[in-house]
Amino acid sequence: SGQNSFRLVLFVEVKHQFLRVTKQYLPHLARLCLISTFLEDGIRMWLQWNEQRDYIEATWNCGYFLATCFVLLNLIGQLGGCVLILSRNFVQYACFGLFGIIALQTVAYSILWDLKFLMRNLALGGGLLLLLAESRSEGKSMFAGVPSMGESSPKQYMQLGGRVLLVLMFMTLLHFDSSFFSILQNIVGTALIILVAIGFKTKLAALTLVVWLLAINVYFNAFWTIPAYKPMHDFLKYDFFQTTSVIGGLLLVVALGPGGVSMDEKKKEW
Repeated sequence: SGQNSFRLVLFVEVKHQFLRVTKQYLPHLARLCLISTFLEDGIRMWLQWNEQRDYIEATWNCGYFLATCFVLLNLIGQLGGCVLILSRNFVQYACFGLFGIIALQTVAYSILWDLKFLMRNLALGGGLLLLLAESRSEGKSMFAGVPSMGESSPKQYMQLGGRVLLVLMFMTLLHFDSSFFSILQNIVGTALIILVAIGFKTKLAALTLVVWLLAINVYFNAFWTIPAYKPMHDFLKYDFFQTTSVIGGLLLVVALGPGGVSMDEKKKEW
């Protein structure tokens, strides 16, 4: 019992030391991870211009001009949004633009009817919501006309919404079979996502999920091991960068905390 207590104290101390050392770098790393899927997809629109245009034209029967406009909008919207976010200019507008890209692609690529991909897109939206909350400067509210309980109230609810949406990614990783490893992974994973969603021991739970998701991403989505001409290469590459973006959202939670609407914050009042 004494040994276990010592290990727990040591683990918590290591976590605090990690956060102290990485505090100034973590938000930058989080933003880079978060926009990675948009950056990769924007570059893909450029490299696969004809294929993307032909796919949209054939799927929606919308004609050459509209299909070209769709690809151009995705390319400029995503790469432009990434540049603005990384340079810390007009971040709120960039986030809204990327929200629009997610919505557009959800309809255009029929993601709306695929629950797994829909949940991942919603998780990506959760990451953007956290980025929007982070960029919202004190004293300047985008919700000036909305009644609120306090100056930071909209920011707090954005952080809550971002946390809840982020955990949808992990719902797509649960395996429903009877092997011991799968059962253990499901129990631990479910416990961690509940902790992040309700905001209890949030930084520790989010950091643990980052490590878990990073390991799963590198192991299962190793697109670099598949020849570029095979369709599986593009599929795994898409999955890899989308998962990396969710990792970025979780790193924002680690760096900034859960916000006011959380059990961690309520504990301070108690």
